[in-house]
Amino acid sequence: MKSLFTFVLLLFGFISYSQECTDFYYMQNNKKVEMTLRNKKGKETGKITYVMSNVQKSGGIVTSTVNSDFVDAKGKSISKATNVMKCAGGIIMMDMKMFIPAAQQEQIGDVSATGQSSYLEYPPKMKQGDVLKDGEFSMDFKMQSGIASHISVDITNRKVEGNESITTPAGTWDCIKITYHSKVVIKIGIGIPVNADVTEWYAPGFGTVKTESKGGTTEITSVN
Repeated sequence: MKSLFTFVLLLFGFISYSQECTDFYYMQNNKKVEMTLRNKKGKETGKITYVMSNVQKSGGIVTSTVNSDFVDAKGKSISKATNVMKCAGGIIMMDMKMFIPAAQQEQIGDVSATGQSSYLEYPPKMKQGDVLKDGEFSMDFKMQSGIASHISVDITNRKVEGNESITTPAGTWDCIKITYHSKVVIKIGIGIPVNADVTEWYAPGFGTVKTESKGGTTEITSVN
């Protein structure tokens, strides 16, 4: 799989932006991605499976419905969500609800069709030293106990650190290494922020392959 998606982008470099968008893995119907979560000691804590559907093109914008299912280490379903990813002009826009950490997802439960969508952008051409746009979103939700709550996610200080090859159980990927700061606040009365400095490896033409912070790692373990 090494360099495959980078090659695809180069091969189709002469075609229109909308076609580049449909080459993106998450913009293809019936594709499936499994990511495995591990804590800071390397112990598996769960898996998130993404399945893509309902890919549409309209007015130069490609959209894809991303259905996710987060299960714990024992295979018990913790939360499900339905989000929409977009691509326009070669810019990938990921629904920021997909950046809710696993610990907070467990508190929230299912978040399908909950909250106003906000997107984090990935430009088609990134190089070392580039500063990327920040992202933020918030939404109200009810906990599984029925208590009304609120969550906010802020992703700031995004910077391209360079290129790096990453190997996961799903293969070897030529990635762009991005660092950022994440702040998540869940308000159940008084909100307590959870801060993390995150490193992300993003494969052009595919998406995020791996993330790492002091709390643990998330990496792709299966692609279908």
